Amino acid sequence: MIDGKGMQGPGMQAPRTPRDEDDPAAGPEQPALDRNVQGRIGSHLRAMYDELMQQPIPDRFVDLIAELERSSGQLPPDAPPTES
Repeated sequence: MIDGKGMQGPGMQAPRTPRDEDDPAAGPEQPALDRNVQGRIGSHLRAMYDELMQQPIPDRFVDLIAELERSSGQLPPDAPPTES
């Protein structure tokens, strides 16, 4: 849930912390999340992607691909749709 804390309107600046001023390495190239959080997010995303990849390709996509292949000359016009 987004609670709006830290959000700013036009012309407003975020308060500066001592770390921002003293640490030359603090910048956009530094990750905002610690490595544990990044790892957990990555694990969850991989699991979701793996689950998605197990789903069958919808027939309408197979038909569209076959139609594109026929129109580009890769398949003869009377060739049946290919199963992937």
